[in-house]
Amino acid sequence: MNREEEFEALRPLLFAIAYRLLGSVSEAEDAVQETWLRFQSTPTQPVSTKAFLTTVVARISIDVLRSARVQRQVYAGPWFPEPLVSDPYDDPERSAELADSVSTAALLLLERLSPLERAVFVLHEVFDFGYPEIATTLGRSETACRQLGTRARRHMADQQPRFDADRGERDRLAARFFDALSRGDVGALRDLLAADVQLVGDSGGKAPTWGDGIFGAERVTRMLLRMMPALRKVGVTFEPQPINAQPGAVFRDRDGHVLNTWTLEIVEGRIRTVRTVLNPDKLAHVGPVADAWTILREATHVTKKELHGPR
Repeated sequence: MNREEEFEALRPLLFAIAYRLLGSVSEAEDAVQETWLRFQSTPTQPVSTKAFLTTVVARISIDVLRSARVQRQVYAGPWFPEPLVSDPYDDPERSAELADSVSTAALLLLERLSPLERAVFVLHEVFDFGYPEIATTLGRSETACRQLGTRARRHMADQQPRFDADRGERDRLAARFFDALSRGDVGALRDLLAADVQLVGDSGGKAPTWGDGIFGAERVTRMLLRMMPALRKVGVTFEPQPINAQPGAVFRDRDGHVLNTWTLEIVEGRIRTVRTVLNPDKLAHVGPVADAWTILREATHVTKKELHGPR
């Protein structure tokens, strides 16, 4: 194979590493592209193309992550990773483990680690890199990398997300949720939600959302049943589909533009968290982005007309 063929064969792995390190599709794609440019400009062929490329993409991602963490400290409202509609990296023998590692809940836990801890954890725990390989990749001693790995595992262990073991049952529960949402079935919705469920949105201050969130089954049920009819009347539809390898949906306006994405965190047979990404900067890779403020105004106008009647 020539260099381009070698690179393309490894592109899914490189993106998978970069996305788990960065939590951003656009930044991961940029890191992969920069890796290709550096590979292309390397005068001699590396002994191991895979080792060379994974080293480059990991180091680029760590540098980007250090800068991004500063920006996220002043982010408006809750911060969620960019929604991942499909992970191009496919390893059938470890599909469930890889899926859990890219869930929104897992990525939010990774945000609590230092960039180096995060890199060691992702490379070792998710992609099975040995510590000698990681030491070379990060330019640290093997002992230092083992210490970083131990700290990362300790930080992750206490709050590691717990997903239902039966993925089929989880998907069926999600289908029931979206069906109940479509039908406006109060009882069915309430039965599917955990008592302490939370509805939380990431708007980055650039789209309407619910402040810090809506909490509790009764309040979340009321919000969903008040919101959905108004959205439907202005042409908003949703398509249930996996987001970050978890049950979710993409919401679109009447023109098919992306309004937001939802992901459902399901634990012990109930929906524990509904996370929505509304920040338009995080949705462009999914498709053309809708104007959420315009949709809100239209939906509010429709609701007021129904409440007060014509004047």
